[in-house]
Amino acid sequence: MSSVDLLKARAIYILRTLIERSIEVKADLYLCFIDYTKAFDNVRHQELSKMLESLNIDSKDLRIIQNIYWQQTAAIRTDKKIGTFQKITKGVRQGCVLSPDLFSLYCESIFRSIKDIPGIAVGGHIINNLRYADDTVLIARNEMELQKLVDKVVTESNNKGLSLNIKKTEVTTISKKQILPKCTITVNGTDLRQVQQFKYLGVLVTSDGRCRSEIKSRIGQAKTSFLKMRSIICNKSLSIPIRMRVIQCYIEPILTYGCESWTMNTQIEKSLRATEMWFYRIMRRRIP
Repeated sequence: MSSVDLLKARAIYILRTLIERSIEVKADLYLCFIDYTKAFDNVRHQELSKMLESLNIDSKDLRIIQNIYWQQTAAIRTDKKIGTFQKITKGVRQGCVLSPDLFSLYCESIFRSIKDIPGIAVGGHIINNLRYADDTVLIARNEMELQKLVDKVVTESNNKGLSLNIKKTEVTTISKKQILPKCTITVNGTDLRQVQQFKYLGVLVTSDGRCRSEIKSRIGQAKTSFLKMRSIICNKSLSIPIRMRVIQCYIEPILTYGCESWTMNTQIEKSLRATEMWFYRIMRRRIP
């Protein structure tokens, strides 16, 4: 597992743990999933440079980062004509391995500003947010505290040149109650949409706090991927060990993504074993 996968797994595990503990003590959990408008495109280079310098990053590493981003220019080309070159003063590159970390460092001051707002106590630590790059979830014990978190994050984000995408920023309440508690959170006078399920880092989080919907979704995605690769997996000219290896490398990771945080029971185990047997049963068939 790569370091990136470990960080994602850690964030997912912490969120699942918070949800499970809240369900155990019959306490409601209020979540806001933050979505920034063009998050990576709005990182100001000058402010990012100051942030990196304040962290006492090795001078060689700092120069490498500065050489990647600083003094960039770009021009629009149409047919054979090239427009005037303009300086690029903000944005980190999509797909660059550095970008998630640079964005997290750029936003560090935003989330330092909310450290004194109450959240969920775990092991003597107060947790009121989870972050991986631009995937952020705010966590509170009630609607009022969640509104305070959102207000502070919106203000500090605006100071950094980042704005929330109100259409995609959503709230949910985790509860064992039959009637889901209403959560009205506003941003600039607009109510955020309350949903019963949301995907965080590729994992489905539902308002009942259980993993059943997520595991059902995983099984469906794994079967879809299996059928897309059926011409290879069911190819009789390939040995069975090779075809099994294809399943283990390309299909099973889809099925088991985020499994570190699943709450298992006999029914879920049976479903997963049945799915695995389905893979190998179809593998032995000839392609029609």
